[in-house]
Amino acid sequence: MAACCARAAIELLWKRPKTRQARAEWLHRLCVRIVHAAGIEVEVTGEFPRGGAVVSNHLSYADIMVFAAIEPCVFVSKIEIESWPVFGWMTTMAGTVYVARGQGGSAVRARDGIRTALNEGLPVMFFPEGTTTNGSHMLPFRSGLLAQVLAESAPITAACIHYSLCEENGPSVTVADDVCYWGDGNMWLHIVRFLALRGVRAEVRFAEAAIPFLDPEDRKLAAEEAQSAVGALRTEVLKQAVPESASVSVT
Repeated sequence: MAACCARAAIELLWKRPKTRQARAEWLHRLCVRIVHAAGIEVEVTGEFPRGGAVVSNHLSYADIMVFAAIEPCVFVSKIEIESWPVFGWMTTMAGTVYVARGQGGSAVRARDGIRTALNEGLPVMFFPEGTTTNGSHMLPFRSGLLAQVLAESAPITAACIHYSLCEENGPSVTVADDVCYWGDGNMWLHIVRFLALRGVRAEVRFAEAAIPFLDPEDRKLAAEEAQSAVGALRTEVLKQAVPESASVSVT
C-alpha cells in the first residue's frame, strides 16, 4: 500500500489535477492499485450509476477504496475522515466534500460541493448511517445529505457492500472485527491486521433503478425509504453469494 500511495503522490504532484473529475479519476486509479496490492477480490452486481447520488451501508475505511476502485466518484464524508491515516489524505486529495456532523447547517454548506460534482456528471457517494458498523445491523439513515441531493432533483441509487473471507485466517479472525472498522479501536493497528488478511472479498450490489421517493420534500420519509432500499439489497446479499455470471471484477 505504501508503494501505491507514493506512486499516487508523485502522480498528483506531477499532473496537478485541478477539476473534481480529474481528481476522482486519480483516486480511482490509486484505489484499483491498492485493491490489487491488498489482494481484495471485488465482485460487483449491477452498474455504478453514471450520475446522481449513490447511498450505501458503511462498514469500514475499505468501503472508500472499494467503491472508488469500481468507478470514479466524489465522496461526501464526515470531517473526521480527513484525519484518518492514509485514507484521509486520499479522500482530501480527491476532492471529497466534508461534512461536520452535528453542526447546524453543515449539510447545507456541503450543498455547493455536491452541486458542482453533480453538474460535472460525477456520481456522488455517501453513507447516510454517518458512521461504520460491524455488519450485524444497519443504523438509521440521517436525512441531511439526502435532503441536499433531493433539492438538486438528482436521482439517488441504493447500493450495498458486504465483506467475507474466502481463506482461513485463524480462529480469532472475524470479518466483524478484522475487516469492518467500527468503534474507537486504533486504526493503525486495524490497518496492519487488515493488510495481513488472506482472501478478503468485497461484494457490492447496486439497485437497478433510482429510489422512487414518495415525497422528496419529506426528508424523514426519504431517509426511511433510502434505508429500506439499501436494506433490501443487504438482505439479497446475505441470502446468497453474488452469482458469478452476473458479477464483474474490478480491473
